[in-house]
Amino acid sequence: MTGTSDATSHDELLLRAVGRELAELLVRPLAAGLYLVATPIGHLGDVTLRALAIMARSDVLYCEDTRHSRKLLDRYSIRRPLRRYHEHNAGLERPMILAELSQGRSVALISDAGTPLVSDPGFKLVRAALDAGFRAFSVPGPSAVLAGLTASGLPSDCFTFAGFLPVKTGQRLERLRELAESSGTLIFFEAPARVAATLAALGEVFGPGTPAAVARELTKLHEEMRTGSLAELHAWADAQSIRGEAVILVAPARHTPKDTTDEEITQALEGEKAGSLRDRVDAVTARLRTQRKRVYDLALHVYEDRQT
Repeated sequence: MTGTSDATSHDELLLRAVGRELAELLVRPLAAGLYLVATPIGHLGDVTLRALAIMARSDVLYCEDTRHSRKLLDRYSIRRPLRRYHEHNAGLERPMILAELSQGRSVALISDAGTPLVSDPGFKLVRAALDAGFRAFSVPGPSAVLAGLTASGLPSDCFTFAGFLPVKTGQRLERLRELAESSGTLIFFEAPARVAATLAALGEVFGPGTPAAVARELTKLHEEMRTGSLAELHAWADAQSIRGEAVILVAPARHTPKDTTDEEITQALEGEKAGSLRDRVDAVTARLRTQRKRVYDLALHVYEDRQT
């Protein structure tokens, strides 16, 4: 009984402390400016106390989809009118938001999930607000990028977030080759229908044995984290009907040991049919994850032999 009583006492103390903190935030005046408020990526309990207070207290509250954001506000009994700000109406709404700021009002912007401006509209709005002399405040919180990275088991000391890749195959491969020289873990967002195709492209550019991870439905009921080589993950995704947007993570080159022979490099170069010498060297360097100078030196011999 003592253990139960202690737990109840601790819970009550926690509830009181949370209540006091939230009460203080709710009465604290909000400075005029643009507030970029992070919201849950799945679990509604992940919202911060400061985010709740700002959504409740700001003069104007903007979101991407009112139907989606209304669920969060209803969960915490926040009765506020919502205005929409998304990529299709940003040009019309931006001057209105700047006008609100010019009147000394507080304007909050939330996205459908996670931190605003991360693969969401808002960059031009923040830039315009700063250029006009207004303040912008970040209200940090949930992020699918960091949630995926920290739970993946891949190096987290350095990373590159690359957002969504192009849909067209050629453009996607070109973008991946540009990212091949990255020294940190690569992080991508991907729609469920394209996860398998993206994993295949990643394997083609970075090598099928490269360690990687796919995070799906982060913080939600059916959260899933798959780890393995790009080849293993592609085989898994190709046999599934993926649901929910995914976060794909790829280990940096230094974590992919590769003892490439001159013969392997030569064969790869001979298989490159299109593009300039530089394009072919870049493609092989990225795919085999070896030294570019070594590939370039061998390429001079391969393509010189072709011409003779």
